[in-house]
Amino acid sequence: MDLVTVTYDDLGARIKAARANPERVERAGAEAAAYLKTPGTHLKTDAGFVSRAFLLTEVFEEIMADANAQAITVNHCMGTIMPLSETTACLPLSLINDAGALGFCESDFAVIPSGVLLHHIASMPVFLQDPTYPHHGVITLAHCTAPRKMDGKHLEEAHILTHFESDYGAAPKVNMRIGETVTVIDPDFHDKKWLGFRGAIQDNPFLDICRSQVDVAIEGDCDRLARDMRGFHWMLSYGDHLKETGYALRKLGIEWYNLSDDKTIEA
Repeated sequence: MDLVTVTYDDLGARIKAARANPERVERAGAEAAAYLKTPGTHLKTDAGFVSRAFLLTEVFEEIMADANAQAITVNHCMGTIMPLSETTACLPLSLINDAGALGFCESDFAVIPSGVLLHHIASMPVFLQDPTYPHHGVITLAHCTAPRKMDGKHLEEAHILTHFESDYGAAPKVNMRIGETVTVIDPDFHDKKWLGFRGAIQDNPFLDICRSQVDVAIEGDCDRLARDMRGFHWMLSYGDHLKETGYALRKLGIEWYNLSDDKTIEA
């Protein structure tokens, strides 16, 4: 990866310039209004947060174009961005994923490589999320930046809420397709051993955790997953891509444990 760092001073200047440009502000407002009219979209926050999120999306896309980058990640999301943009990065990152690029929060490079790999294997957006603790064959996965075009084509139903921890801005609660087969990847911190499993979406709960939430039925040994889980973040996509992931990791020298098929591919 060729990592291009954009300073918060640069980002802040870009946000201020965008907000001072009436044409850009008007365009963002029109795009936000059209988005909110799409079927299955339910506004549960202030519409101004959504308009400013579309303006912030344009700023992010401008940064990506300047760097000729296919992906962007934002660290310390609740720092510089919120006071300057008067919204959150959650919805912009969701929109960037829906557009076919890659947008990740938190700049966690233990997990981001797995998202890049899975995106290119699946040819679909991927969902970076926080794992909870697996129990009774199910695990809840959640974050505030889920894509809506999880199959790469169709918008899933979404409620546009505030970002959970701050109760501010605009973040999508994406209701993912019940019964859909998913691939879940859990990388370690050192790129030595990744774990993955197949699952099926059981529910889209609304717990007091990050906004987009899925209960995933685990295909494999739930107790072993509880013992072996690692990392702060995991990655999810629609479809079964375990075989292809294992093939790629063997070439990269990373050990791969496929929990669903109980197979280990040595590095």
